[in-house]
Amino acid sequence: MKVKAAIVTEAGGPFRTEEIEIDEPHAGEVKVKMAFAGMCYSDETLRKGGLTQDPELLKLISGRESMFPVIAGHEGSGVVESVGEGVTSLAPGDHVAVSFVPSCNKCDYCLSGRPYLCDLMATILVGPMISDQTWRHHLGDTPLNRMCQIGAFSEYVVANEASLIKIEPWWDLRAAALISCGVATGYGSAVNRAQVKHGDTVAVIGCGGVGSGAILGALDAGARAVIAIDTNDSKVERAKKLGATHGASNALEAAFNILPDLTWGKNCDVVIITVNTLTAGIIEEARSICAKGGTVVLTSLGAATLNTIELNTSMFAMYNQDLRGTVFGSGAPRLQIPKLLRLHHEGKFPVDEMISHEYTIDEVEQGYQDLRDGKNVRGVVRF
Repeated sequence: MKVKAAIVTEAGGPFRTEEIEIDEPHAGEVKVKMAFAGMCYSDETLRKGGLTQDPELLKLISGRESMFPVIAGHEGSGVVESVGEGVTSLAPGDHVAVSFVPSCNKCDYCLSGRPYLCDLMATILVGPMISDQTWRHHLGDTPLNRMCQIGAFSEYVVANEASLIKIEPWWDLRAAALISCGVATGYGSAVNRAQVKHGDTVAVIGCGGVGSGAILGALDAGARAVIAIDTNDSKVERAKKLGATHGASNALEAAFNILPDLTWGKNCDVVIITVNTLTAGIIEEARSICAKGGTVVLTSLGAATLNTIELNTSMFAMYNQDLRGTVFGSGAPRLQIPKLLRLHHEGKFPVDEMISHEYTIDEVEQGYQDLRDGKNVRGVVRF
């Protein structure tokens, strides 16, 4: 079938809306009519070429040396249109959230309670379908890669059953799109990976969609204070509306103007990094406002070529601090997404406060330009 999708044809090129061809689902696959897609900064990193891997590795995985052209988008929700042979967890009419982390429920990581590290993630950025290594999405005669094996910026998607999570039909599909990636990732960064405790002081550096989720997670875990740090004043103000107790434009301002009185010089128990653009120096900035025995969680996705960071190793060792990475907030997608959606349905999780603008599938490039200009906390594509 022919559908509209926002694709990127070359590194640094714009998001372009094109008519593409999507095949019917094969065994183990599901076709979904999309309702909403969230506009995460990771897709901007993709567009700029920041996620590009070595050409020989790409050729080994996908049969070609470039990840372009690619259908962007990896946050989303919709309604199942049809299913392929052998699909047992979903049926036509079911409401679903997509998950950029597929979970096979068979590998060591899934079976040991860590589905966010599922072995199926090996090919989430490039390559044909997980099920049979053939292609389902085409631009003319050219097969299309899909961001995280999803490609959510499309009127319809065909995805593996492992990448879709059934949700209740009365839950809000717009909220489901945001929670499916950024919000759940931020929330889990605080609750699961940092393990924020009652009475902790927490700083969140970067207050977009993921950072907003981290703020909500820290508050839910019982933090006594949450400092929202962002160079964009409007994002700091929006973070305060979500419940952040303090705001600053950078770590230095927090160190001199907030933390001395707030913690009597102890600094933050937890610092979570959720900036859009990860730089080498941000790790040390976060560590510098972290307490002795404290934890820094790196949630931001840096460019694949960023191999060096700045870290005062003497202070890091002497202060007995932790630096932890996380994917999907170290949570199980099939548990985390329904849990947060249930809280939203009960009015206890204000996801809607994060949404700045809605766009059509023809306005994806405009939406990301607004994000580049600092006008968006989270944009949403409404299909």
